[in-house]
Amino acid sequence: MREGSLEAPTRHPHDWTNPDFYDAGKLDAELRRVFDICHGCRRCFNLCESFPRLFDLVDQAGDAEVAGISSAAFKSVADACTLCDMCFMTKCPYVPPHPFAIDFPHLMVRYRAQELKRGEVAPADRQLTETDRNGRLARPVAGLANWATRRGNGLTRPLLQAIAGIHRDAELPKYSRRSFEALAAAAPSPVNADAPAHGRKAVLFATCFVNHNTPDIGMACRAVLAHNGVDTKVAYPGCCGMPQLEHGDLERLAGAARRSAAALVPWIEEGYDIVVPVPSCALMMKFEWPLILPDEPAVGRLAGAVFDASEYVVDIAGKEGLAPGLRPLEGGVAVHLACHARAQNMGPKAAEMLRLLPDTKVVVVERCSGHGGSWGIKTENFPLAMKNGQPAARQAAKSGMRHLCSECPLAAAHLAQELEELDGGGAQPACGMHPIQLLAEAYDLI
Repeated sequence: MREGSLEAPTRHPHDWTNPDFYDAGKLDAELRRVFDICHGCRRCFNLCESFPRLFDLVDQAGDAEVAGISSAAFKSVADACTLCDMCFMTKCPYVPPHPFAIDFPHLMVRYRAQELKRGEVAPADRQLTETDRNGRLARPVAGLANWATRRGNGLTRPLLQAIAGIHRDAELPKYSRRSFEALAAAAPSPVNADAPAHGRKAVLFATCFVNHNTPDIGMACRAVLAHNGVDTKVAYPGCCGMPQLEHGDLERLAGAARRSAAALVPWIEEGYDIVVPVPSCALMMKFEWPLILPDEPAVGRLAGAVFDASEYVVDIAGKEGLAPGLRPLEGGVAVHLACHARAQNMGPKAAEMLRLLPDTKVVVVERCSGHGGSWGIKTENFPLAMKNGQPAARQAAKSGMRHLCSECPLAAAHLAQELEELDGGGAQPACGMHPIQLLAEAYDLI
């Protein structure tokens, strides 16, 4: 094994049921081992805020280096990690199977699991990530909820910042008055029997964000699949648990994995694929769930049947061919590749899908949006989120494309806010759509 090996990285399961996982002394020793290796390498200096903070701590310690840093100071490094996985997937030469076995994101999960066990996660932070409960409560009063959380509301946003620690200038998701599940049930989408892929069957895993906040993405995805001959059902056993992973709540995450596996594996046994429109959720189902529950066959079987939405359309195009009728999108598209889509190690499927559009220029933006899920809206993190997203926004603005899209709805909204604040004037791309919505538009389905 050599540094910079071309071998595929290997991820080890979270050892969260082992009492040693929660041993503070053993965690501190592992943090120091990993941080010492990171200090000697420093390839990740420009990925996120975690690494500059770590290297500043080392430099300030002088000749003592990592040994001279107090354990309490490690919290600033852990707090800056957005769990994007880009250090593991794209930068680190020491990931397993290298003997150093560096997995920085999973080490940060272990750090947060110990914080949670000690009761150090703020109640407001926990409530913020109760996505299903919040979505259900907001639905009957969606208009009022969206007014209260609207950026620029001088009455409510300062209160949200003071009470919940949500930065007053951060764009927040809107709530839908009807869930994706309800909309899909009320308006069945006829299956195109003449499409080359007719006979395929897929279950759309609604995801908490699509179900409660952006059902238009789900409806567009279902329309595209039905137009391409796919018999599509909608299922939503509950949130994938990514918000709980952010807090190290691995027991709750295991429950989400078991619940969804129990609900979705029977569909797989009937010949259905599982299609997921949000990459963070697809990443959880494909990779994180089997690392949380490596000995549960149902979770492994589900992981093998999951497709990212763009990945699934590209698979249809490559095997059967797409249904005819696509038209060009005038002005071209800049497509942002979300970190959790890249971390699935499947290639730039969103770009591949959009390149199926005739006579449409597609430009790839392969930089972090800076948002990082619920991380980027917190008062202490939002300025960093805006700073980290500037390169992606500038790249999109300079592309000259009319449209900017991202598979991650949170990234799309954050990039739209970044574009608002860019200097220089000139025409800027219209941002906020998922690539599958652009495909539906090109089919005249929306």
